[in-house]
Amino acid sequence: MHYHRPFTSLFAGVALAALASPAFALDGVDLVAKLNAANGASGLTVSYGTIATDGDTVTLKSTTVTPTGGEAMALGDVRLEGVAEDGDGGYTVETVRFADVDRTEGDMTITATDMQLGGLVIPAKADGTSLDTMLFYERASSGPIKVTSKGTEVFSVAGMEGNVIRRANDAGLDYDATVSGIKADLSKVEDPKSRDMIQKLGMTTIDGKASMKGSWTLDTGLMTVDEYAFDFTDIGRLDLSFAISGYTLEFLNAMREAVETAQASPNKEEANNALGMSMMGLMQQLSFNSAKISFNDASLTKKVLDVVGAEQGVTGEQMAQSLKGMAPLMIAQLNMPELQNQISQAINTYLDDPKSLTITAAPAAPVPFPMIMGAAMGAPNTIPQVLGVTVKANE
Repeated sequence: MHYHRPFTSLFAGVALAALASPAFALDGVDLVAKLNAANGASGLTVSYGTIATDGDTVTLKSTTVTPTGGEAMALGDVRLEGVAEDGDGGYTVETVRFADVDRTEGDMTITATDMQLGGLVIPAKADGTSLDTMLFYERASSGPIKVTSKGTEVFSVAGMEGNVIRRANDAGLDYDATVSGIKADLSKVEDPKSRDMIQKLGMTTIDGKASMKGSWTLDTGLMTVDEYAFDFTDIGRLDLSFAISGYTLEFLNAMREAVETAQASPNKEEANNALGMSMMGLMQQLSFNSAKISFNDASLTKKVLDVVGAEQGVTGEQMAQSLKGMAPLMIAQLNMPELQNQISQAINTYLDDPKSLTITAAPAAPVPFPMIMGAAMGAPNTIPQVLGVTVKANE
């Protein structure tokens, strides 16, 4: 999907979901053309073997999706329920159900069940001038996903769910996603040193969840990720958020055209170089609004201090005091006096009582990307001041 990168992989699935014709006369070639046009900027091409229709239910046999310059990926049969053609020549699908996955490569096997999309809309004309002319879905979900190695489960997810809501008057989008019941068996890590450290930390198995929330406002092109978090029991919660502006429909159209031009060129190396230059030029239309990364500790820090301290022949508390003494010398190399003091104070506060550590970038006004790139190349030590960076602990 072109709205936000976190959903790109889901929209790859969306692309293949709309290829079928319902029982009433639909032009399959037309449908494929409209689908691929709507999905053009992602560089994916969808295809199928045969189509079976039963009322408003369509089943795509032997469906594949192929990225530009890549190998086709087989997705099996895809079932589309509640297929209808809208009055403008586009298509809607109530529910898209994907075939269960059960694939083995070497010693590794992955299974996934109950994958589906809902409220899929394929536009009649994908010119990107409004939300009505863009590929869209309302919800996406999956049942359990499991990965096994040599017959032993090493990773699993209980389920995933995502939702996209169109604002009134198509002013923008709001979205959210959750991945629940994440479990991993780290006892099978191959590297002996890493495995030993994991055992000492008591983290041979971990479990938690991931979540994301954000929005996109069309007129300003304000794209926000308000929450992108990983929360694991007895470890902690890592949360990222950011906002950029200038991500408008015009920006997306220019990006789509650049990708399509590169795809149509017979000289791929030259086309890729030109695409890279185009993307660099387009990036100059974006501005940085804010960003924040935070970690809320749930006993991980103390465990690490105890284990590392034991290796040095000291207690965890003594290790913390040693790090507090070393920090100013290491930070001084940054040559950022104002930020150095903040970092040093935050480290001291955090190591005394590990609760939370937060790095925030909040400039007084949005900063154009060219200004950031200029500072990075000419005077990198000024970037914290340009972006309004602060570092705090336990707040």
